Amino acid sequence: MKNESDVFDAIVIGSGISGGWAAKELCEQGLKTLVLERGRQVEHNKDYPTANMHPWEFKYRGGMSRDFNEKNPLITRAAGFGADTAHFFVEDKDHPYVQEKPFDWIRGYQVGGRSIIWGRACQRWSEYEFKAPNKYGYGIEWPIGYNDIAPWYSHVEKFIGVCGNEDGIEAMPDGEFLPPFGFNCVEQHMQDKMKEHFPDRHLVHARWAHLTEPKEIHLEQGRGKCQARNLCMRGCPFGGYFSSVSTTLPWAKKTGNLTLRPFSVVHSIIYDEKTGKASGVKVIDTNTKEEIIFKARIIFLNASALNSNLILLNSRSDRFPHGLGNDNGLLGKYICFHIYRGSADGRMEGFDNKYFFGRNPSEPILANFRNLKELEMDFKGGYTTFCGAYRNRKGSVDANSAQLGADFKHALSEPGDWYIYMYMQGETIPKKENRVYLSKDQTDQWGIPLLVTDVDYDENDDKMVADFIEQAEDMLEKIGCTEILSRDNKQPPGLDIHEMGGVRMGKNPNDSLLNEWNQMHLCKNVFVTDGACMTSTGNQSPSILYMALTARAATYAAEEFKKGTL
Repeated sequence: MKNESDVFDAIVIGSGISGGWAAKELCEQGLKTLVLERGRQVEHNKDYPTANMHPWEFKYRGGMSRDFNEKNPLITRAAGFGADTAHFFVEDKDHPYVQEKPFDWIRGYQVGGRSIIWGRACQRWSEYEFKAPNKYGYGIEWPIGYNDIAPWYSHVEKFIGVCGNEDGIEAMPDGEFLPPFGFNCVEQHMQDKMKEHFPDRHLVHARWAHLTEPKEIHLEQGRGKCQARNLCMRGCPFGGYFSSVSTTLPWAKKTGNLTLRPFSVVHSIIYDEKTGKASGVKVIDTNTKEEIIFKARIIFLNASALNSNLILLNSRSDRFPHGLGNDNGLLGKYICFHIYRGSADGRMEGFDNKYFFGRNPSEPILANFRNLKELEMDFKGGYTTFCGAYRNRKGSVDANSAQLGADFKHALSEPGDWYIYMYMQGETIPKKENRVYLSKDQTDQWGIPLLVTDVDYDENDDKMVADFIEQAEDMLEKIGCTEILSRDNKQPPGLDIHEMGGVRMGKNPNDSLLNEWNQMHLCKNVFVTDGACMTSTGNQSPSILYMALTARAATYAAEEFKKGTL
């Protein structure tokens, strides 16, 4: 085993959405920071090989071969996966895990992590999400509230660039927004009809991490205006959307305080029995299999929720035989996720003389309207609804039209019918039974125990899906749709790519692992600020909350470091 002679002020494990923010904030505060990434190096622009390719330049016009699909039943179901993005996803065979119950764990191992291929939705949580779990008895109390995190939301939004409107919705607070993408004509019709029939429901421009009008801070980052290509997950050569590769990591590098080491699988965090703190991180080089120890006074764990759980569970010592900080036995438990099972769509008549411009990378959003001021339903939690309207080419959707020859080509040149779609993003209830743990007899190629996932839906989830489907059908009908179809796809948990929990925040060390600063109760120089820290899921997209929590915790950690308390 090799001990590196360099001692860093801070180590950040993971280079994705939250890890990039940890690096930025710590480096700006003057801390010499090592970022460890288990995957390969990816540099902005240089490593986006498909960014400007046309469909006909791909062997299967964007699809994958039958052989690839058969070998990768997991990742090929992921949103945004295709020949143009495959290089940013982990292939099934390369990084196995054990599914006690079906759970689709979608991963991207490279510098930038899944920030390159994320969905980019950036709704703020409201006070409802922080208070509801404890208020309605389906979770513990968050140690922070909306007012604690609101200035950090603003801090993040200004830097990454988030477009949207100030809508004055209590359930989805306003932020620091760039101008939104416009509605198309049918989406505007949707909003008008929703106001008419459902005055307490708010269909608005969603908040997305796209530079519709870059500010000076974005130009300083070397980024440009979003071109509305909707090819985001290939990596954007314009820097039009936020990723850690285009934004936070280069910013951290400019300080001169960043050291980035790819090909570094973190085995465990090393605990020093004498000091009662973590002293460093044990790494296995992915290529040479060499074991290396890196030392630092502060450690930020941002490996993505399930990997962060794995690392802590594997960080065993005489003091913590069941994982770092795990005296209460709750590490790896209360895993939760978002529900994406429900969807509906319908055909919209009229508007035949209208079309839309560009390839809008955003979509409208219907803010949660369930269980806000009181628990009004027979299920707990709420759901966000993403939606939109589109128009296909006539020949591509009409089964009665010609499928070959000149008639087919002419049909494709004509616009077809308008369609409206809706799909849910639902809150799940943190449960002790939903857990991850380490396999006792199976290891990966680096000798690290495989993670076992034991996560499932419950009756609350089923009731929420049923309510969404009922409400979506009703809303589509009142908007004016015909041929309405709804479905519960029954997909396994995890495919939403919003896995959370296992190292949750809380006020009491007896029922949580982290305090209000995302600091481990029992190991004060270790901070966890990715999805593993989540006490509950809320219904909004979580990534911007991870970023805000990270910026807040890193600033606190840097201040404590300078005081000499860490």
